[in-house]
Amino acid sequence: DPDVKARRGLLYLSDGAGGTIFSLAFRLAWMYLEADGIEPDSTEDEQVMFGDTVLTRFESNDGPYIRVDSNGYQVLLLYRGVQGSFKRVSLSEVLAGTVPEDFFADRAVLIGATAESLKDYIETPYSSTLFGTPQLMAGVEYHANLTSQLISATLDDRALLKTWPEWLDYGAIVVAAFIGAFMSWTRRYTSTIRRVIPEIALVGVYGGIAYIALLQSWWIPLVPPILAGLGAAGAITAYVARSAADIRQTFSRYLTDEVVANLLETPGGLTMGGERRKITILTSDLRGFTSLSERLSPEQVVGILNIYLEAMADVITFYQGTIDEFMGDGILVLFGAPTQREDDIERAVACAIAMQKAMPAVNATMREKGLSDLEMGIGINTGEVVVGNIGSYKRTKYGVVGSQVNLTYRIESYTVGGQILISESTYEPVKELVQTDDEQKVSPKGVKQPISIYSVCGIGGKYNLELEKQEEELLELQDTVKIEFTIVEGKNVGATMTLGELVKLSPHYAEIVAPETIPALKNLKLRFADGSQFKPDDNEFYAKVIEPSADNGRGFQIRLTSVPSAVDKYLKTLHKERCRYP
Repeated sequence: DPDVKARRGLLYLSDGAGGTIFSLAFRLAWMYLEADGIEPDSTEDEQVMFGDTVLTRFESNDGPYIRVDSNGYQVLLLYRGVQGSFKRVSLSEVLAGTVPEDFFADRAVLIGATAESLKDYIETPYSSTLFGTPQLMAGVEYHANLTSQLISATLDDRALLKTWPEWLDYGAIVVAAFIGAFMSWTRRYTSTIRRVIPEIALVGVYGGIAYIALLQSWWIPLVPPILAGLGAAGAITAYVARSAADIRQTFSRYLTDEVVANLLETPGGLTMGGERRKITILTSDLRGFTSLSERLSPEQVVGILNIYLEAMADVITFYQGTIDEFMGDGILVLFGAPTQREDDIERAVACAIAMQKAMPAVNATMREKGLSDLEMGIGINTGEVVVGNIGSYKRTKYGVVGSQVNLTYRIESYTVGGQILISESTYEPVKELVQTDDEQKVSPKGVKQPISIYSVCGIGGKYNLELEKQEEELLELQDTVKIEFTIVEGKNVGATMTLGELVKLSPHYAEIVAPETIPALKNLKLRFADGSQFKPDDNEFYAKVIEPSADNGRGFQIRLTSVPSAVDKYLKTLHKERCRYP
C-alpha cells in the first residue's frame, strides 16, 4: 500500500500466456485441505471458494481504497497478530534433534530465513508504534498468515475480512457529513469548547464503531467519513463566522462595536433588564434645524443629517463613546456603558470639544452644496442611571433610563451654537484639566435646587484641545429696527408677540430693548415688525437670551440660533450699512 504496509495477499496471477501461477500460500493451503477432500472451486461470478467458504476477491475501490492495482486474484489479509504469533523453531534445533517428533504432525510448515541481512522483512498494520522503530515481520511469517487465513476460514469458519459495498461507503460519508453539519449548526451560538466537544465525540464514536466492526472482520472506511464530518462542521463554522462578521458589520451601523460584541459574544447579552451605574452622558443638537428642515425637501434634510452625523460619529468612535441613539439632528452618547473606563469623563469632554472643532469641515461641505452653516450645542452630565436591554423580547433596545438622562437634555437646551455646557458632577472630577469661561446657576425642570453649569472652552492633559474664541463687538444701529418676539417654552411658542427695538448688532449677537427684560437662557421666536420685504415663512428666526444689557435696564442681549437665509442676508446688510463703527 502507499504507506508501505502489506494488507493484501495474492492467490494467483496470470502468466500472460494463458497459464496461472499460484501463490505459495494458496498452493500450500490447497495441499493441506486436499487431504480432507476439499478442492478449490469457483462461484458463478468467478469467486474462488474452498468448500462452502468463498474467498471474496479484492476490488480496486474496496474499503478505504481508491483506484488501486487489483490485478491478479487478491484478498484482504487478516493477520493473526503481531510478529511472532506463530510457533517457530530454528533450523539448528531441528538438526540438534531437540524438537519433539510429533511437533510438525498434521501441520502446514513453512521454512524460511529470518536473518536481517537478507532484507526479507515487511511492514504490517501491527508494525506501527508510538515510540521507536516499526516492528517488522519476516516474509515467511507473512506467507504463514495468508496460509493460516485460508485454512482456518475453510475448516474453522474463521471470518474473512470483509468490506462494505461502494454505495455504503458513499452513504457513510454523506451521513457523517450531515451529522457533522447538523451538530455544528445546532450549536453554532455556543462557546467554542462546547461546540467542538460534540465533533470530538463524533470522531471517537465513529472510531469505536470502526474498531468494533474490525473485530467482527468488517473493514469499514474510517478516515473519509471522519474527514467528511469534520469538513462539514468546519464549513458550517466558517459560514457562521462569516455570517457573524456580516451581522457585526451590519449591526455596527446601528449600534457601537462594544454593544454588538456584547450581544454576539456574551451569553447573557440579550437578557432583559439593566444595572445601576454611574456614567457620563453627552447629548448634542443642531440649533434651529427643525425650522430649517421645514424649508427644505426631505432629500435635502436627510443629506444634511448624513453629512453631519457621519462626521460626528467618527469623532465619537475615536473617543470610545457609545452612540446610544440618533434622534433626528440630536445624538445621545454614553461614556461608561457598556464598558466603563477610568477616564470616561475626561474623554467625554474631549469628545465634545473635538465635535465642535469638526463643525467647520461640516459647514464647508454644506456651503459646497449651497446650504447654510450649521451650529451645534452640546450638554454633558454625569450621574447614576439604569443601563441595559430595555423593551420586550420581540423588540429590544440597549439604552439608559433615569433622571440624569433628562437633566443632560435640559443642560443641552441652555446652549447656543458652538457652546459646550457641563454639569457640576462632570466638572468637579476634571476641573484641573478643563478650562471654562462662564458659570451659571440654572433651575432645570424636575430639579428642586438650582444647579451650576459650566461653559467649556478647552481641556488640557493628553488631549490638549481648545475651542476657538469668537469675540464679537456689538455695534449700535444708527436707526433702531422694530422687532416682535415671543418666548418659546420647550416646544410651545407663546401666542402673544411683544414689540421691541433692535438697537445693537453683530454677526451672531444682538441687543433688544423691550418693555420688560427677558430672563437669561430663554428661547425666543422673533420677526421684523415691518416684514414687507420677506415672504411670510421667511420672516421668522430664533435666538436665546444671553444676559441683560449692560447699559440699559430694559434691554437684553441675544444669541442668534436659527436664521433663514433671507433674514441672515437682511441682518448682514444692517450690520454693514446701518451700524456705527468706532
